[in-house]
Amino acid sequence: MAEESSLHQPGPHESAWLHVTGEAEYVADLPLPPGGVHGVIVPAGVPRGRLRRIDAAPAMAVPGTLAVLTAQDLPGEPTIGPIAHDEPVLAADEVDYAGQPVALVLAESLAVCRQAAARVRVEVEPLPAILTLDQAIAERAFFAAPHRLQRGDPEAAFAAAAVRIEGEVRTPPQDHFYLETQAAVVEPREHNSWFVRSSTQHPSEVQHMVARVLGVGRHRVDCAVPRMGGAFGGKESQANLFACLAALGSYHLRRPVKVVINRHEDMSMTGKRHPMLARYRAGFDAAGGIVALIVDLFADGGFSLDLSPAILSRALFHLDSAYFIPELRFSGLICRTNHPSNTAFRGFGGPQGMAVIEDAINRFAELRGEDPAAIRYRNYYAAPPRNRAPYGMEIEAPRLRRIHHELCRDADYVNRRRAITAFNRSNPQRKRGLGLQPVKFGISFTNSILNQAGALVQLYTDGTVQVNHGGTEMGQGLHTKMRAVAAAELGLPLAAVRIMVTATDKVPNTSATAASSGSDLNGQAVAAACRKLRRRLSPLARRLLEVPPETRLRYAGGSIRAVDNSVAGGPAITLADLAQAAWEERISLSATGYYSTPGIHYDPQSGRGAPFFYFAYGAAVVEVEVDLFTGEHCLRRVDILHDVGNSLLPSIDRGQIEGGFIQGVGWLTREEFLWGEDGLTLTQGPSTYKIPSAGDAPAELHIRLLDRAAQPGVIKGSKAVGEPPFMLALGVITALRQALWDCLPAADSRPVPLQLPATPEAVLRALAQLRGESSAR
Repeated sequence: MAEESSLHQPGPHESAWLHVTGEAEYVADLPLPPGGVHGVIVPAGVPRGRLRRIDAAPAMAVPGTLAVLTAQDLPGEPTIGPIAHDEPVLAADEVDYAGQPVALVLAESLAVCRQAAARVRVEVEPLPAILTLDQAIAERAFFAAPHRLQRGDPEAAFAAAAVRIEGEVRTPPQDHFYLETQAAVVEPREHNSWFVRSSTQHPSEVQHMVARVLGVGRHRVDCAVPRMGGAFGGKESQANLFACLAALGSYHLRRPVKVVINRHEDMSMTGKRHPMLARYRAGFDAAGGIVALIVDLFADGGFSLDLSPAILSRALFHLDSAYFIPELRFSGLICRTNHPSNTAFRGFGGPQGMAVIEDAINRFAELRGEDPAAIRYRNYYAAPPRNRAPYGMEIEAPRLRRIHHELCRDADYVNRRRAITAFNRSNPQRKRGLGLQPVKFGISFTNSILNQAGALVQLYTDGTVQVNHGGTEMGQGLHTKMRAVAAAELGLPLAAVRIMVTATDKVPNTSATAASSGSDLNGQAVAAACRKLRRRLSPLARRLLEVPPETRLRYAGGSIRAVDNSVAGGPAITLADLAQAAWEERISLSATGYYSTPGIHYDPQSGRGAPFFYFAYGAAVVEVEVDLFTGEHCLRRVDILHDVGNSLLPSIDRGQIEGGFIQGVGWLTREEFLWGEDGLTLTQGPSTYKIPSAGDAPAELHIRLLDRAAQPGVIKGSKAVGEPPFMLALGVITALRQALWDCLPAADSRPVPLQLPATPEAVLRALAQLRGESSAR
């Protein structure tokens, strides 16, 4: 059967060999086209102020400098943005964050370009800046009215609750820290057209924004994406700026222009995961059942809107995490600050939302001296009436309880918890903790318009195939899956299928590769195109096989044969021969495919609808060990059971689960992004910003994909996997809290004051606070 289909079984990444050998093409690595020049951005240098003067004369005096472009040089619209066009390509009158571009220097070499850029004199009259969420809230610096969800009478339910908890959760920013920084190369072409190669998750939006800035129709701009060296959401909308700047330079010089920013520039010019502040009140009954949750959520949007409304909505949609909440009120506001506009990041607000209710459950468990896993299990979504999300959508056939039971069995949860208790009693300077974290994550773009995809499949007369689809490859294995889908649909070996560079002139008007929907959307579109080809070719195949018109055909192993004769090895025709015959009979060998996700709708005014097509589920058991002298901690063992439906390619999905989880660990325990009081970035690279390394991986990592989990209505029964595993890392925080909670005397049960990210310093601060309060009593 392996010969017939590469689906649903392990396989190599489509680009693995290219990655290892260095043959893989990235925009940042592309050589300059003939006649090409470099572009370097000049930043404002202050977080807010009036732009009084830009003196380019010293820069132009550097030999080899060609131009210094400012806002006055923009031929078309001066602003861009994915929702609202509120982001200046180059600042004109005011600057709104320290890294904001005010000029673009163009020169024959990168060295000259940087030398000249350093000599541009920018005069800014400083204005008061908003640099923290608290300041923005105090000054009521909000982008729009709040987004609200409500069910029942949460105030009355909270007042009547047996246990009432009031808390505050601050979730930190996170830099995307993709290996390839933002990059674009733009070439002028004939008839006032432009060819853009951009490291972007959204080539159609780059096409749109470049056309807007140049003042031309979108038909004059082609955007291609060979692959990205990572993105994680940071190139969904924020690649637009750098492509537009390269296009601006190309427009004025009529020469190719390459703009690639370095790590420091990337960290100071681009947005992060939204820092959020949640103030909540949670009511529980005596047994630990949640009866009410009231949350006011504030998101740091940065200086412009970007994708903040959608990110805030998803955060609100995931405040319930995996739990049914009878009475609730969720309210969210986007705050305006003088930082780069914060943007999409793996999870898209979901992690920040889930962290709030998980904090409430941990606090309840610590106050009562109970196992947090038992409290979580008690509150899972279940049969009606405990199956309605806060926005009214039915949670169909939740798999949470099954996953919980199977994972606890696999991880030997009960016995290990006893062993940890014994270890902590006999080790005063080292403590261990165990945390169980479920995930229920909604899959689809919550904006229904974006849930669509197209594909173009070309069959050649030698039986080989080129596949074009609208998704972009950023290392996640999307191209690998699309290649396998096409091969399975046409009955070809993988070697006969080639995935082409994603390009707007092949598949137009695409959505971003985001929201974990790349395989769901593009897989259906690729399959639709392949099935269209089969429907077109099958009558000819039956005629050549000399079988009746109603005979079912089987495409497998590069051949086509009648189903009735497949076992006995009856007459067959190769796909190559069939394609040749079709060409000779003037039958088209090219087909487009299209897919739109059904049933997605949501009304923000009423807070009701079905913003997701389905949910991905999973759970992790996390064991940590903490050194109470240094605050350092490590992952001893992690067990994950994750629901990916009927996995298209288990090896790719396992990699996504590993990577998502570890990236979540980085956000929650390692990565601390800091700005100075002057609004300038303090964390400028790997020396000061610590992403997880190999040494941060768990000593033991066990991953199992949930079996008997095929999802109806999705490509080949699979489920999305890019984002959901990220939230499993919240189990690390539960485990750390349990380890620190064990430092309290037996009669002292209080919540652990652990702040995020839970760096060693944060652990020591929490420990000092626990010990100080305990001794005072």
